Amino acid sequence: MTASGDASGIVLASTAGQAATKLGDVLGVVGGFIAILLIIFLVAERARGRLQRPIAIVVCVGPAIVLAMAGLVIPAINTFWLSLTNTAATGQKFQLVNGKLVPLTAKFVGGSNYAFAFTDPYTRGTLIRTVLWIVIVPVLTVGVGLLVALLMDRMKYTSFFKTMIFMPNAISFVGASLIWELIYNAPVYLPNGSPGSQTGLLSQLVMSLGFKHPPAWIQTPPGNTFLLMAILVWIEVGFAMVVIAAALKAIPDEVIEAAQVDGATGYRLFIRVQIPMIRNTLVVVLTTVTIMSLKIFDIVRTVTNGDFNTDVLARQMYDDLFVTFQSGRGAALAVILFACVVPLVAYNIRQLRRQRAIG
Repeated sequence: MTASGDASGIVLASTAGQAATKLGDVLGVVGGFIAILLIIFLVAERARGRLQRPIAIVVCVGPAIVLAMAGLVIPAINTFWLSLTNTAATGQKFQLVNGKLVPLTAKFVGGSNYAFAFTDPYTRGTLIRTVLWIVIVPVLTVGVGLLVALLMDRMKYTSFFKTMIFMPNAISFVGASLIWELIYNAPVYLPNGSPGSQTGLLSQLVMSLGFKHPPAWIQTPPGNTFLLMAILVWIEVGFAMVVIAAALKAIPDEVIEAAQVDGATGYRLFIRVQIPMIRNTLVVVLTTVTIMSLKIFDIVRTVTNGDFNTDVLARQMYDDLFVTFQSGRGAALAVILFACVVPLVAYNIRQLRRQRAIG
């Protein structure tokens, strides 16, 4: 066996050993958690008298509280503290100073990272584009979904069309981004100025209409931001259509017939009867798509990686944390993102509870 073969065998053995160790650690943690649950359930089963109810509450609620603390509360507190420091997430605990290893310490800087987020020109542009995402995308998605739902409500044999419209919702954001990246692909021009081979459907369509030199769509701001928004609208229109169509079907026929007897037809029936009847559903869909738009990452990361003035809050947060290692600034963006999402989630839950109460 050659030296390269020996080295390959050593590397494979080392990799296999690391994988086995990690798998053992995972199995150990899962097994320990299950064992703890079994012990708790055994104690709860044997409990009698006054302790029975408190133990039952602990058994039912305790695991959920522990998981919520470990997966949400503690990381949120840690992220907030990190946003108040200038810590660099280099993964190192020591730095070399004058030939000596000195422990890295987090320096408290207060709200400096937040001030930077709102004063730095690049980050401020990111925040403005994020606001555009959460305003334009939900409105377009709900509007197109409502229009399609109304059209489908007046058609027969709509199963095929609904399936085709909903199908993009089953595609991952990365897959959809790759599809649309090919659509937006700009033509390659030959030395004489004539267009050569190109795969962009949008460019081909524009050229067929007589425009000889379509732009590089993805590299031309601010239109590239709106082209990226179109990807998310394309994905989520099916979701909006299905939910809104179900709400329209749930309107009692007696209400529609009574409105028609009173002379409400066409757009009057739509504006004065149907829209008020499905208002809660529209609000739920709107807030759901708004939350998704606020957290958008995959589309921007896949198509432009934030270049050409297309960056959004979630992608820059990732870049600050894991690319440039400015963890304090990245944590501040994470806190801003979290602070924007929480009220929307709470409002969405409130609307869903109201719907259940009415239903």
